Amino acid sequence: MNSTNVEIISDCFVKPKYQSEESKKPIYLSSWDLVLVSINYIQKGLLFGLPENKEFSITTFVDDLKDSLSATLTHFHPLATRLSTRKHQNPPSLTIFLNPENSPGARFIHSAVNVTVADILTPTDVPLIVQSFFDHHKAVNHDGHEQSLLSIKVTELIDGIFIGCSINHMLVDGTSYWHFFNSWSEMFKSRSFNISRPPILDRWILAGSDPIVKLPFTHEDQFINRPDCPMLRERIFHFSSESLAKLKTKANSKCNTAKISTLQSLSALVWRCVTRARRITADGNTSCSLAVSNRSRISPPIFENYLGNMVQTLKGIATAGELLDHGLGWAALRLHEVVVSHNDKAIEQLMDAWVKSPFVVNPGVHFDRNGVHIGSSPRFDMYGNEFGLGKALAVLSGYANKFDGKVTSYPGREGGGSIDLEVCLLPENMAAFEADEEFMSIVNV
Repeated sequence: MNSTNVEIISDCFVKPKYQSEESKKPIYLSSWDLVLVSINYIQKGLLFGLPENKEFSITTFVDDLKDSLSATLTHFHPLATRLSTRKHQNPPSLTIFLNPENSPGARFIHSAVNVTVADILTPTDVPLIVQSFFDHHKAVNHDGHEQSLLSIKVTELIDGIFIGCSINHMLVDGTSYWHFFNSWSEMFKSRSFNISRPPILDRWILAGSDPIVKLPFTHEDQFINRPDCPMLRERIFHFSSESLAKLKTKANSKCNTAKISTLQSLSALVWRCVTRARRITADGNTSCSLAVSNRSRISPPIFENYLGNMVQTLKGIATAGELLDHGLGWAALRLHEVVVSHNDKAIEQLMDAWVKSPFVVNPGVHFDRNGVHIGSSPRFDMYGNEFGLGKALAVLSGYANKFDGKVTSYPGREGGGSIDLEVCLLPENMAAFEADEEFMSIVNV
């Protein structure tokens, strides 16, 4: 099945339905955006079964998707722009910004593939063909100078439809990504021009700093990295609300507290079990990184509908011996303490340091090879996006930003606090991980 080709039926660009004078102005990116220039786009998508309605027309459906996308882009018009770079001489530096001029808009691809929904969902591992359901394969954010910042790829399966969405990570974090997806779904359903939560487009700037940021580089080769990803196994594990409640209770009881959250407990479990699967020596350093939103942590707080990046990586660190000898509660409390100590003062200090000495994340060195990185959030509304097809059967992702130890969290399809984890590991590490009794004891097939 992995050799099956996805056939392109049509390929076009979609522009905002209406353009205001404001949408024609350049937008300067914030420090939170620019630091991500060398990583991949965000690629997430929804797998649906074909509707039972015999009058369903894929041609009409695709046209309606394009029309509602055009209306949605009127509100999210930065997604229809391209990147541009302005070079400075004194001192030598460059500024990357969003340029609405001469942009054809967002890309929209209609494709088809000769596979079934069962071909995608039945295998233990996520099939490689899922990566072909997304545009911008292996692209980094800097490629948004020549490639669209948003690309939608709608793929017909024999008995299903996949809607894949790739958005440049310099424009959105997970919160903004799903805000756009939710708004598009809302627009498709209402057939109106209004959305309930219009995005806030003004970029957040550290008080007292220049809104036009200059990066200390003269050429893209100085900061663009495209590391080759080794062959990974990718598997989705499901956790019911009941098993997660027991895990949370266990983590808190071991520490005589009630403060540790469900996700902190689950992250600690994954950290321990992946470390054990890797057979790291007792004195070897390990880490668990959590992607957290700064919106509510900044004073005054930033609204959830802010369009842009407000995410930061927090890291718990321990030797393998400490992590495995002390147990689940110790690891979960360690992660909890890292999260609660991350406040407005800590954020301001970090941003002040970045403004004085800007840098770009190098994915080849930023992610610890003995670490686990937990991304996305089960709080995002993923299954509320139906597009007239009913509830999605699964949330899946593309090639982007995956490496040994990358874990992506999704809400479980049945809701109620259930969680799905998409885990990427080297084959030898995955074999040991999926045989780990501590981990598999709370997994629900």
